[in-house]
Amino acid sequence: MVIELKLADYLEMVRHARALAPIEDCGLLGGTVADGVKTVEKVYYLTNTDHSEEHFSLDPKEQFAAVKEMRANGWQLLGNWHSHPASPSRPSEEDKRLAFDSKASYFILSLHGGEPVLNSFHVSREKNVTKEDLRIR
Repeated sequence: MVIELKLADYLEMVRHARALAPIEDCGLLGGTVADGVKTVEKVYYLTNTDHSEEHFSLDPKEQFAAVKEMRANGWQLLGNWHSHPASPSRPSEEDKRLAFDSKASYFILSLHGGEPVLNSFHVSREKNVTKEDLRIR
């Protein structure tokens, strides 16, 4: 599965995550799926109700509103995203444990070590992690 993300959305994710660091930033990804391509139409920025540097929980009211907006636009919930202010762009053990939707894409934006790194991952029901083909355009 190929995932496409607009360059402007990527740059805004980096800006937003840097502004919240060292707290993890988080949100949802809404868009379309066609011919083996997930296209992110909108990145949703949600409140990390844990206010933590090491994990996140999405605000339930904001999550509901985002999904409602996606449906109104004819989009699907493609997955979620969060930042790792001080660790690499790969799922932590907690990220894997909390990855309940095996159809979702899990974006992790690392701010660790200078240049930001964004990757997308698929986490199977067995908690096996596969890096997805993320293309920023």
